[in-house]
Amino acid sequence: MTEPDNPGCRLYLITPPRIDAAAFATPLAEALDAGDIACVQLRLKDVSDDDIRRAADILRPVTQERDVAFIMNDRPDLAHETGSDGVHIGLEDTGYEETRLILGPDSIVGVTCSDSRDRAMAAANAGASYVAFGAFYHSETKPPKHRPTPDILEWWSEIMETPCVAIGGITVQNCAPLVSAGADFISVVSAIWDNPDGPGAAVQAFNKVFDDLR
Repeated sequence: MTEPDNPGCRLYLITPPRIDAAAFATPLAEALDAGDIACVQLRLKDVSDDDIRRAADILRPVTQERDVAFIMNDRPDLAHETGSDGVHIGLEDTGYEETRLILGPDSIVGVTCSDSRDRAMAAANAGASYVAFGAFYHSETKPPKHRPTPDILEWWSEIMETPCVAIGGITVQNCAPLVSAGADFISVVSAIWDNPDGPGAAVQAFNKVFDDLR
């Protein structure tokens, strides 16, 4: 994840779970051109490996040519194969150690930690690039099994240097407490892609909140 001069909190975009990759390249480019974004995670569900490869081949160049990291969800093998910048692994995915062996020392490896402080500490101590806490709010994209409160972000930012991501039902209207608590990244799906004014307007609105709180 590239760092601007004064990073503050930054956007971490996740794709919708089902997309037409060729058509999605246009709104993705609009979002990326609208303001600061740290990374884009390709998160496709109930599709074939070939569909994931094709989507990565289309969307990775759109992302990387703008100096934004392209992250694969769940699959370190496909992340390596498609030239992605890293992978995000969940609670039931490939373990961190095996993931790191597949991708090597320089790739981004992020770890879902839900509301577990122990898992987050273990991931950070093992060398994770970031840890992700959530879901902080109700989410239709991925119904939450865990519901941490913002104090976990405050606790983390006070004791650890590994960046933390806040995820789950986050909107422009409800993100401020998470930013103020210490989130390094705000991860969003529907708040970007379903914005009635378009993804570019959504990116600008989020970044304005971040700038106002910096």
